[in-house]
Amino acid sequence: MTGDRKIHRAAQIIKKGGVVAFPTETVYGLGADAFNPLAVARIFEVKRRPYFDPLIVHVANPSNVKKLAKETPSNAKKLIERFWPGPLTIVLLKEEKIPDIVTAGLPTLAVRMPNHPMALALIEESECPIAAPSANPFGYLSPTTAEHVRDQLGDEVDLILDGGPCPVGVESTIVSFLEEKPMLLRPGGVSLEEIESVIGKVDIPSIEDRPSAPGMFPKHYAPRTPIVLDWSQENLDPYQGKKIGLLLFQEPKDHLESHSVEILSMKGDLREAAANLFAAIRRLDAFHLDLIVAEPIPEVGLGRAIMDRLRRAASRGECHS
Repeated sequence: MTGDRKIHRAAQIIKKGGVVAFPTETVYGLGADAFNPLAVARIFEVKRRPYFDPLIVHVANPSNVKKLAKETPSNAKKLIERFWPGPLTIVLLKEEKIPDIVTAGLPTLAVRMPNHPMALALIEESECPIAAPSANPFGYLSPTTAEHVRDQLGDEVDLILDGGPCPVGVESTIVSFLEEKPMLLRPGGVSLEEIESVIGKVDIPSIEDRPSAPGMFPKHYAPRTPIVLDWSQENLDPYQGKKIGLLLFQEPKDHLESHSVEILSMKGDLREAAANLFAAIRRLDAFHLDLIVAEPIPEVGLGRAIMDRLRRAASRGECHS
């Protein structure tokens, strides 16, 4: 079946209330018609996702935002003009016709335009905005290949569109325009520095108990194997003789003895590291290790998003020096 025929088939499934996994430039999404509350409910069921965690709505054209949001502030328009299509999500006040299940009962809407030809073609042919979180069970590693989706969700998805590996590899940056000053709700594929170069200073809040945007839970993106970020030789002593995996930013000068090693970027490139992050953790997790020791990454540019994901993955049980 050709790519066009697969997209046509996927669009027909979306129109009939089905659920389709599809690639974006960030991670694979699990999509349904954003205006069909029963279809969106299936996303929550397949992911086993809490109903109070809002979804991102994906559009194929910036003009679609007018139909979904009550207003778009000038700074939001500037970011849309600069970064769409791309890994940037904007949070605005929603129109009443958006089902509450999409926004977790909040009066707000998270919306973005993905930078992937297959995703854009699917949205266009489906003739509706597509609500889509990452295509994985809630709290687990986000999928960056179609194979990851098949491994984690299998037959629970009506169709999986295979668009190859996701080039960015971490989720979109989320910026809210609900307050007087723009607020960074989640670091991601567009860096804070890039955003501030367009609209000036952006506020950074602490994580709230009730998420106002997707991916705001402290424990998120977690593999089965515990991940340790803040570590020293002393607090790893209890793991002597155990199977330890290393998740390194770049080629090591020296490192701990380990069962297996994943290097995110041999040359220390943050974009390459972001693209490889989830797949590298997934490979280490498959070895059934006792512990994964992760090397901290410089928190500049995409490094901020990578460290955000690592902290959430590590929050289940981190050692402190």
